[in-house]
Amino acid sequence: MHMQGEPGTMQQAPHYPDVVANVKDWLLARVDACIKAGIGPHNILLDPGFGFGKTLDHNLSLLKHLNQLASLPHPLLVGLSRKSIAGKLTGRPVDGRLPASLALAQLALDGGARILRVHDVAATVDMLKVWRAVREVK
Repeated sequence: MHMQGEPGTMQQAPHYPDVVANVKDWLLARVDACIKAGIGPHNILLDPGFGFGKTLDHNLSLLKHLNQLASLPHPLLVGLSRKSIAGKLTGRPVDGRLPASLALAQLALDGGARILRVHDVAATVDMLKVWRAVREVK
């Protein structure tokens, strides 16, 4: 999982010249390190680290251009459920972020995410059923 800085300081003025390119390069470097350490490529998942050392604009840019990360040769895991991005966009507290979390999850799927980390499993499964049904229509 990508994270800029350390948990205690990661949200203090995060900066990226190009957040998508920086996260992509960092993930590729970590993949290389994992493979060199003997981890099989089939055991590697990539997580862009939404909310970890990133501003709202960084998170939105990553989500909009998620397909660039999804094109990498490992499954993309995304965790946007109840995150501050949902709160900042809607003004809702954590317990009121389900609709925004579902929208963010759908956008992540559209961008190529293959695994979603969620809090509200039943609601997300319902969204996935609808999303898949529409995608599978010929």
